[in-house]
Amino acid sequence: MSGRQARCKARERNNVLNRPEFMSLNQPPRREQVVGEGRSSGGPRRTVYRQQSQQEDAGLRGSRDSSEGGAAADGGVKDASRWPEQDCMQLNPSFRGIAINSLLAIDISLSKRLGVCVRPHGAGAPIRSMVSMLALSGHALPWLCGTLICLWRSNTLAGQEVLVNLMLALILDLMTIAGMQKLVKRRGPWDLPPGFLDYVAMDMYSFPAAHASRAVMVSKFLLNHLVLAVPLRILLYLWALLVSMSRVLLGKHHLSDVACGFTLGFLHFALVESVWLDSATCQTLISIGTLRWTPLV
Repeated sequence: MSGRQARCKARERNNVLNRPEFMSLNQPPRREQVVGEGRSSGGPRRTVYRQQSQQEDAGLRGSRDSSEGGAAADGGVKDASRWPEQDCMQLNPSFRGIAINSLLAIDISLSKRLGVCVRPHGAGAPIRSMVSMLALSGHALPWLCGTLICLWRSNTLAGQEVLVNLMLALILDLMTIAGMQKLVKRRGPWDLPPGFLDYVAMDMYSFPAAHASRAVMVSKFLLNHLVLAVPLRILLYLWALLVSMSRVLLGKHHLSDVACGFTLGFLHFALVESVWLDSATCQTLISIGTLRWTPLV
């Protein structure tokens, strides 16, 4: 018995777990007790509590990774709903959207290629001054001032009737184009800043083209109310086309802006013709404008 006891004591003595620094491994860990001892002693927490907290953190990270993996396996529907709509890619765009975007890209590309007179020393430098004069001939300011001068010098009732209606047509065209440009706010193909005359005529944006609308409307008006020879009629149509294209060559408008301006010019002419003011109404307006109107008593 004594030999067996001696061997047991020797085995217990040689056991590593019986050393004082490893005695805590033989006892079940108590979280509350470890925290209380750490607070009372003021020192660092024991290794057991640290290992337990690390295991808990590893478990939480594992569960979070598994949940994220499950969400990714579902197709990322929840993540896609959190992104803004403009950051999401349209994998199946409509045919209309593709067609509109393609036409806009072609419009911008052709308009930039046609803007040869944008730079003073570019490819269109030799014709830049002539193109600028053509664009000036379709500006609103010369036509408004010229109509007022002709109205002041006119002595016939028929001439004054035509000139008053032309003045109303010019004002209608100016206000309509300015309102649409302010509403759309489309920049030109070269994004050039507007000049002084553009500010005067409120022609600060690209869409629709004010010069094209005005040139078409004035040409139709003059061809309809003036007796002109065939060469002059052809020159008037050619002038309207050149005025419209001059703004494209100067980089002020797109081709689509000019096309919309043509359409609006025809509409303005049709509207003025449908609400044509007679001679008596024109004389009343002239009297009001010259402060010689005497109202009926």
